[in-house]
Amino acid sequence: MEKEILIKKWLDNELTADELKEFQQLDEYDSYMKLSDKAQLFKAPNFNSSEAYKKLHPVIEEKRALKSNKGLYKIIAQMAAAFIIGFTLVTVIFSKDITTVETMASQKEIVILPDNSIAQLNSMSEISYSEKTWEKERALNLDGEAYFKVAKGSKFEVETSAGIVSVHGTQFNVKNRENYFEVKCFEGLVSVIINGEETMLPAGNTFRIVKGNMTNSNTNLAFPTWIANESSFKSVPLYEVISEFERQYDVEVLIDYNTDILFTGMFVHTNKELALKSITIPFNLEYVIVNNRITLSKIE
Repeated sequence: MEKEILIKKWLDNELTADELKEFQQLDEYDSYMKLSDKAQLFKAPNFNSSEAYKKLHPVIEEKRALKSNKGLYKIIAQMAAAFIIGFTLVTVIFSKDITTVETMASQKEIVILPDNSIAQLNSMSEISYSEKTWEKERALNLDGEAYFKVAKGSKFEVETSAGIVSVHGTQFNVKNRENYFEVKCFEGLVSVIINGEETMLPAGNTFRIVKGNMTNSNTNLAFPTWIANESSFKSVPLYEVISEFERQYDVEVLIDYNTDILFTGMFVHTNKELALKSITIPFNLEYVIVNNRITLSKIE
C-alpha cells in the first residue's frame, strides 16, 4: 500500500492488523510515535486528518528528495509527525550546524532535542541549538517562552538575553520577553544566573524580573497552563497580559489605560471574546473589534 494512504488511515485509526505492520516498517515510524506520545500534553481541537495530510504531503515529498542527508531527513520526519498530530508547521532553519525552530502567532510546537529532552514552544518563540556539539554541551538559546522536560545527563543550559537557566534534569518554564523574564520550576532544581549572580530555584518556585525588578514567589501548578491553551497570571503587569493575548490571537491591541497595573487571572486561547472579557471586566474596560485590531478603553 502507498505510504500516503497508510498515513491517512493511521490518522483516522483505521489500519487493519496487516496494514499496521506495514506502517510500522516506515523509516520515520519511530519519530511519528515519539511526537504523538509527547503531543498528548496539548489539546488540539477539531483535528481533521484530511487537512493535516494536505499539509503533510509536501513535507513527505521534500523528505524523499533529501533522504540522502540523514540528519536533515530525521528532522523533516519529526516535522511531518508534528503535522499528523494536528499542529501547524513552524519555521526550521539550518545554518552552519545550527538548528533554529521558530513559532508564529497562534502557534505552539513540540521539539524533540538530540538527547530526547523536550522543548515545547509557546507562540512567537524561537530556540536554536547545535546537534553537532550537543553530546558535549547541552545548550540552547531561547527568545520567547518554552517549557522544558530535561532528560537526565550532563548540565543543560537555556541561554537568554536576560540570563542563563541551568539544570541537570528537571521540568521548568522560561519566559523571555521584552521587559519581562520569568522562570518557573515544576520539578527538580533550577539555577538562574543573572549578571554573574546565581539564584537556586527549587520546585514550586518562580523567579521573575519585570523592568529590572527581581522578585520570587511560589506556584502550585504542575505545568504551565499555556500548554493546555490557557494563559494564567499572578500579579503580572497588564501590558504583558495584553502582549500575550496578541501573540495567542495574532491581533493588535490598542489600550487607553494604565498597563503597569497588576493582573491576576487567566484567559483561554480558543475563544477571543471570552478571553477579552476575562481581561477587561476586572478593570471595567470595554472593547471594540475592527478586523484584526482591538481597542480597549475605560467604560464611562
